[in-house]
Order: sequence, then C-alpha cells, then structure tokens
Amino acid sequence: MTQFLHSLPLVGKRTICRQGDPSSGRSVIREIRRQGDPSSGRSGAFTWNSMSGRSVRLKPVPLQSLSELERVRLQEVAFSRLLQDDNLGCQISIPKDGQKRKKSLRRKLDSLAKEMSKDKESTPQAFGILLSQVISNDRAHKQRQEPQREEHRDPSDLVSSLLHLTSRKSTKDKELSSSNSSLSSTSETATESPSPSTPEAPPHTRRRGGVSVDCITDLDDNQSRLLEALQLSLPAETPSNRKKQRDKKLSLNPIYRQVPRVVEMCCLHLEKYGLQTVGIFRVGSSKKRVRQLREQCDLGMEVQLDEANSVHDVAALLKEFLRDMPEPLLTRELYTAFLNTMLLDHPDQESTIQLLVYLLPPCNSDTLQRLLEFLATVTAHAEDSQDRDGHEITGNKMTSLNLATVFGPNLLHKQKSSDKEFTVQSFARAEESTAIIGVVHSMITTYETLFMVPPDLQNEVLMSLLETDPDVVDYLLRRKDSQHS
Repeated sequence: MTQFLHSLPLVGKRTICRQGDPSSGRSVIREIRRQGDPSSGRSGAFTWNSMSGRSVRLKPVPLQSLSELERVRLQEVAFSRLLQDDNLGCQISIPKDGQKRKKSLRRKLDSLAKEMSKDKESTPQAFGILLSQVISNDRAHKQRQEPQREEHRDPSDLVSSLLHLTSRKSTKDKELSSSNSSLSSTSETATESPSPSTPEAPPHTRRRGGVSVDCITDLDDNQSRLLEALQLSLPAETPSNRKKQRDKKLSLNPIYRQVPRVVEMCCLHLEKYGLQTVGIFRVGSSKKRVRQLREQCDLGMEVQLDEANSVHDVAALLKEFLRDMPEPLLTRELYTAFLNTMLLDHPDQESTIQLLVYLLPPCNSDTLQRLLEFLATVTAHAEDSQDRDGHEITGNKMTSLNLATVFGPNLLHKQKSSDKEFTVQSFARAEESTAIIGVVHSMITTYETLFMVPPDLQNEVLMSLLETDPDVVDYLLRRKDSQHS
C-alpha cells in the first residue's frame, strides 16, 4: 500500500517519501528544498530530487510549455490562491471553455442552415462564434489542406524527412539512455512481462498533445506504452476519483497552440507592414474591403494578405474579430475580478492579474498572449527613431496606453453593444472605463512575464500531482531537466 509521509519544514527543507515494495522497483524518494526566507511568499528556490540522483531545480517556464495536465492543475492552484488572498472583494470562478455551450449553439446553427438555401450565407467559420469553435474550424481546415500538400510534395523531400527523423530518434535514444529516471527503470520491468491490457500507442496525428522537446512520441515503444498506461491505470476507489478520471483524459504533452488563423494572419501582416503607420487602429478603413476580407474568412478560404492590402483594413478586421466574439477574450466571469485588481497596490496588481490569466481556458490565454505580443511590438515602434544611416524613422504614435484605450473595450466587457461603434460608454459606466484601460495597459507592459509560470506555482502543481500520479511527476521532472539543459 502506498503511503505519503510529510515531515514538518526544517530549516527551509521538506522531504516527501513514497514507500512501497522494494522488490517492485517503484519506490521513489523526492526532496523539495526551498532556499530563502520561508515567509517571503514567492521568493526562494525549489529543487526536486529522486532516488536516481536526478536533481531538478524549478525555473520560470512559459505557460505553453506545460502539459495539458499541468495547465489544468495550475488553474486549480491559481484559483485556490485567489480564494485564500480574498483581496478582490468579488466572487471568482474558473471560466468554462465553451464546449457545452458550443454544442447547443452548433445545433441551432445547423438547424438554421437547413432552412437556408444554398445561395444564402453559410455558417460563419470565424466571426461571431465561440473562440473554441473557431479553433476547431481552423484545425479542420488544416486537416483538409494536408492531403493537398502531400499530393504536390516532392518524393525526394519525403526521403530527406525520413532520414532526418531517423537520425533525430537515434540521437534522442542516446540522450534518454544516459539520463534515465526512476520511471525508466520501471519501463525495463514492463518490457520483461508486458501487460496484455496495455494500449497500443496511437499514431502521432491522433495525439492530443503537441510535439515538444521531450514528448512521449520521442520515446521508444516500451516507454511510450508505459506512459500511456500510467494515464489509464489510476486507482478506481479513492476520495478524489472524479479528478483522477478527468486527469486520465489529459495529455502529458503541451497542447497545440490555440490561436485563430485570422488573428495570426492580421498580426503578421501588421508587424510586417504597419509598424511605421501613424495612427494605426485609429485611422478609418474601407468598410467594403473589410467586409470582403471578413466574408472570405467566414467561408473558410485561405486568405493571403500582402503589401497591397491596406494596413488600416487589416487593423479594422482584427478589432472586428475581437469585438464580435460572443464571449470576450477575458471572459465575463472574470470581468469584476480583473477590474478590482486596479484597486490593489502595484506589485499585487501584476501578480493577481497573472493568477487570473492562469484561470483562462487555453484558447483564450494563447490568443491573448499572441495579441499582447503584437501590441507590445507596436508600442516599441511608437516613437520616432533613426536607422543606422541616420535617417529618421517615423513612429506610429500608438503607445501602450493608446492601444489599451482602443482594445480594452473589445477584450473586457459585460455585454455586447448594439451600436456599430463599440465604445466603453456603451456597456459600462464611465468610472469602469479607466479600470478596463488600466488592466489591458498593465498586460501590454508586462506581457513578457505575464505568461511565465514561477517556480513556487510549479512546485504546488507538482505537489498536487504527487498525491495522485507520482510516476507522472517523474516524467515531468525529467522533461523539465531536459529543457533546462
């Protein structure tokens, strides 16, 4: 029977021991050492050790580098911290990703489409629908494009790719053999007497997780099958059975980047052609051309933007996409919580906004990250400058505050405006507009650290997983060590 022994912190050091049958080869001892003042909150270092001698010191990592399972647990950890602090003075809940609502909306759209003739407008693929559905439509579009690309692919390219993958796998095998953790020793035991119930590893195209530096698909067959089995072999009778059943369906890999094609397309075009455009996002556009671009996106067409497309048209298209989302990017559930962060002291503002961002569904946080990265780039070109030859480069005059004023109402609001012009006054009181702008302004100026997960939160995530999936923790620690090195 597996037991967990927790000793009281002694001189900033805590040891966690998992006891089991020594003959099973699955006994694991981990130490968590925190260096620094224990009362300092988020300061200090966290180091995890295993019996194999591997020592992993947790470092800040990008949010998108976490596995799907880790991101779900991070939501729970952030939610718990927000409730403990209780300094926002409002009710907080973890926003849903819209999957349940998406089904009912889809049924309505399907029934409506049956009544419409083929000549009339079809179901939109990008604008005015839930973000999760936009991501789903984009994935379907990509899958439809793959066979066409394969047909036109040069056979010599395919041979080169196969040789490259073979070489890469050989290198990976050497790395893994030289840096095995306690998880690797259990895979050797599994090789001797494989379980007949162990599922076959699905092909890469059917996996939920994306390709990572040290993902399951890079392991050999025995290790891959073992990791799949670990996700499906949780105890059936425990107090937290519901959480375990949910975790079984979550990937140990980072999930694919969930940014709508239209957002990525607009950001890339504006970064290439619009950074020196004065008053970008403030100057009017051609409604006819914007409508044509919108219709092409809604038909699922492959839209190609180039220098001939007006910067102001593309800027208007981006704003229109964010404005017409049925659920704002920062979600209605967190509207009051985000606004109340402006009542806190500056250091607390940043940390609390970061915790609220962790609560967002992956598609929301990934899209927000891409948007903020773009807005920060625009801000970096706001002032006039000179090139290497001394020639003056005109700035776009769009500071982070100006951009927050433009995008704030599109990202954070309670209800949709019935007016064509989407202004703060159309959905919120005037005193709320300052807070909305302040939240988005803070996000733009701190975006580089906003989506980094500090060691103390990673530590809490691993502690949470250690209680239910110690073998999975071994794999995650091994991957963190590989990424750091």
